[in-house]
Amino acid sequence: MRFDEYVSHDAVALAGLVRDGEVTAAELLDVARGRAGDVNPRINAIVRWLPDADDRVTGPLDGPFAGVPFLLKDLFQEYAGVSASGGSRALATIPAEVHATVTQRWLDAGLVPFGRTNTPEFGAKAITEPDLHGPCRNPWDLDRTPGGSSGGSAAAVAAGVVPVAGASDGGGSIRIPAACCGLFGLKPGRGLIPNGPLVGEPLQGSATNGVLSRSVRDTAAMLDVLAGMEPTSPFAPAIPDGWFLDEVGRDPGVLRIGVQTSSALRETLHPEALRAVEEAAALLTELGHEVEFVPAPVDERALARDFLTTWFVEGSYLVREIRRDTGAGPEGFELDTRVMAALGAATSSVEHCAAIERRHDYVAALAGFFDRFDILLTPTLAEPPVRVGSLATPKPLQLAARVMLALRATRLGERFGVVDDLIDKNLSWVPFTQMANVTGRPAMSVPLHWTPDGVPLGVQAVAPLAGEGTLLRLAAQLEQARPWFDRRPPEARLGR
Repeated sequence: MRFDEYVSHDAVALAGLVRDGEVTAAELLDVARGRAGDVNPRINAIVRWLPDADDRVTGPLDGPFAGVPFLLKDLFQEYAGVSASGGSRALATIPAEVHATVTQRWLDAGLVPFGRTNTPEFGAKAITEPDLHGPCRNPWDLDRTPGGSSGGSAAAVAAGVVPVAGASDGGGSIRIPAACCGLFGLKPGRGLIPNGPLVGEPLQGSATNGVLSRSVRDTAAMLDVLAGMEPTSPFAPAIPDGWFLDEVGRDPGVLRIGVQTSSALRETLHPEALRAVEEAAALLTELGHEVEFVPAPVDERALARDFLTTWFVEGSYLVREIRRDTGAGPEGFELDTRVMAALGAATSSVEHCAAIERRHDYVAALAGFFDRFDILLTPTLAEPPVRVGSLATPKPLQLAARVMLALRATRLGERFGVVDDLIDKNLSWVPFTQMANVTGRPAMSVPLHWTPDGVPLGVQAVAPLAGEGTLLRLAAQLEQARPWFDRRPPEARLGR
């Protein structure tokens, strides 16, 4: 199979070709590896190769995606015998003892994982520029970020290496890269996809696994593969009676859609971000939906502070556990990670508990919004994908951070502006995605807009609890109205 044939099919279609004997799994793997060899030196999406992909394609494969090449994110999604570094030097050489539950489910579905994708250290940033592996780059513009933390997966899918790849989302890490790279990305609601067997509910349930894809039906079919509890799950999620794949193509009906075009975390949106959501609102109106422009349904600044408080504490716990288990010293972690961990360690138990308990305030406020509306529509990003390196911590703040760490004077971080800088740098260009994580609601980014210079800029839709089916129906309707599958980065953009 030639690459132009390979990239013209989504994963569901490729699996069908394998099933019908028109192509072999080994042939598909050869094409995927060949494409990776061509583009990965430029985009730095794949940071580790898996050792037994050739054995898989020569053996029997079964399942809905049998024979389709696949990539795992290098954050959790463990593959036994291979390190899951999470973008951290401290974990770079430590092999996983068992497959993650999602990895095993992907293997059971017949997928052929052959690599792991680039991610920021512990997935803590909306860009993918870890010290360990170096920056990942956007296939649509190599000077720009593919987003984070699933940036490597997004770049690989956008560049045509694989039709779909493993991703995860703790604050926008599926939707942000989808928006940056012209892909479809759906974050499932809390608990629908298990995180075991090594962890239960990362970030108190805010984080979840998922995928990035070029077609709605690939994501829907993947949701059918991944959804459902396991023995170590903290609870049994409600699973629809039918298949998520069957939602694709169904009439979504007339939806009441509230459109938010401003954020308390940013004074003004970039004109292209505003244009993206306004054009989406107009399209939805054309499709017969009831559209109304609305203010933010929650106190965004309070939510952002509480969101980062839990991130800091989680980071502190993670660094402590890794140091205990591996013997890694401070040099095993990036400076920004050490600062976040120190800020988390300085957070009192009462402050942490209050941040978690206030989640109910945001849930209640959003529930009130969903009494009136079926969908909340926002930009996914407040501006086009930022330039690689533009969000690096400035030298003066790096110096202040090192002084703070040396003096163990973490509380001085507020005075030095470290906390405020982290908020501004990490959230002001992506202010819309964290709410769905904090409240546990499903949300998606749909690739409906490209800037005049050809850079993608997605639009986000958030649904109530158990609203994955509604999102898939709406996404499929939008996909049909404004097809995006055949929009791929020009080869010239990849420097070839």
